[in-house]
Amino acid sequence: MELQQSPALNYGHAVSAAVAADRIVQTSIPARLDALPWSGFHTRVVAALGITWILDGLEVTLAGALSGALKQSPSLHFSNLDLGVANSAYLAGAVLGALGFGWLTDRIGRKKLFFITLALYLSATAATALSWDIASYALFRFLTGAGIGGEYTAINSTIQELVPARYRGWTDLVINGSFWIGAAMGAVAAIVLLDPATIGPDLGWRLAYLIGATIGLVVLLMRMWIPESPRWLMIHGYPDQAHAIVDDIERSVIGHDQDGRDGHFAKMRLKMRDHTPISEVFHTLFSVYRQRSLVGLALMVAQAFFYNAIFFTFALVLTDFYGIAADHVGWYLLPFAAGNFLGPLLLGRLFDTLGRRAMIMFTYGVSGLLLALSGYLFSIGALSARGQTIAWMVIFFFASPAASAAYLTVSETFPLEVRALAIAVFYAIGTGIGGVVGPALFGVLIDTGSRNSVFAGYLLGAALMIAAAIVAWRYAVSAERKSLEQIARPLASME
Repeated sequence: MELQQSPALNYGHAVSAAVAADRIVQTSIPARLDALPWSGFHTRVVAALGITWILDGLEVTLAGALSGALKQSPSLHFSNLDLGVANSAYLAGAVLGALGFGWLTDRIGRKKLFFITLALYLSATAATALSWDIASYALFRFLTGAGIGGEYTAINSTIQELVPARYRGWTDLVINGSFWIGAAMGAVAAIVLLDPATIGPDLGWRLAYLIGATIGLVVLLMRMWIPESPRWLMIHGYPDQAHAIVDDIERSVIGHDQDGRDGHFAKMRLKMRDHTPISEVFHTLFSVYRQRSLVGLALMVAQAFFYNAIFFTFALVLTDFYGIAADHVGWYLLPFAAGNFLGPLLLGRLFDTLGRRAMIMFTYGVSGLLLALSGYLFSIGALSARGQTIAWMVIFFFASPAASAAYLTVSETFPLEVRALAIAVFYAIGTGIGGVVGPALFGVLIDTGSRNSVFAGYLLGAALMIAAAIVAWRYAVSAERKSLEQIARPLASME
């Protein structure tokens, strides 16, 4: 059954007459949403919103797999440094997009941002296919990153607020892991479109970027029916609309309202607000919840450096050190992508059973140790191209759920009013420190032609992951199977 597109989605009057006087409302919406079983509604939400990570995986993979083609392009002739700068521009755009759109997501709602950020992504990734030099290519990659960064904040917060607590960990990890479905798509596209016998050297990479824009158009249609977050509506002065949406969700899932409007569910009292001042946001993040902020920062910095530094340059390692032809790189990415997707899929449920702290420490720690070991083997020339790919596959089987757990942590351990901006802030800081610097640094290290120089970069990534594992074990929150409001009480709570 599809949700009814009632006037609730248009927001209408902000506050009903019953609560207009003091703007205090009593609600059981969080408990009602968490009590629902998994259903077709939740599957459709995951499909329509989670596809963002497929798009990101496609974009990042194309950037890596197409690097050889961009260097050989008759019109561009990029160097390794040019590619590193362009990849860093993509990540810089993602940082600024996350911050700007994250602030808007908490202020004007989740649903509106779905379409703004997706429209930016669509237009920018299509424009990338028309690039004529390094400046235009870097600019369009920057704008594409801004769209993807904005998607992170709106999508992560919405999924957290619609998925029942007992499914939240595994769902979030698998959704983030779907990045690698996009990566596999990018690899296959690169194999086909970079074959010189099929398509010209300056046309294949342009057609590859148009794939993302085409998928984005489909996503635009899929998102039309996704409702606004009832939790966001309730706090921001739209209680009637919030209840109408939850009523529709319940009827679509179990066929009826759950015991009327409130029934026997636990209720909470909220003082509605139009917005949360930016000063209160930063006070909440860096004073009230500073220990959680330390954990979020450590996890995001480590995984951003680890992933972006290695993944953005994997094609360069294969071509420069192993002599793999640019049009064959995609074949090596497919098993790599498989390991990355299977990690969250197979280990994700343990984050809801064994718990967040134990699994975050385990996945981060193992990833760091394995990278250090494989980096040493690479430095002494003990690995073939196939062996290097198998090593990456094993490493990222653990690193993929680790990276996804970073997004899970920063999206579930802060109050609703600052959730989207919290995701944005820690994504921005983590990506700014670990992600923007990483690809450029590894581009320089690879350009030296020295295996020991690249090994030093791998050791840095390993050290960051192990340090993050220690921080998580000491300070991370045991959020498994708990409601969002139990983990972090809303700032608007009157209790």
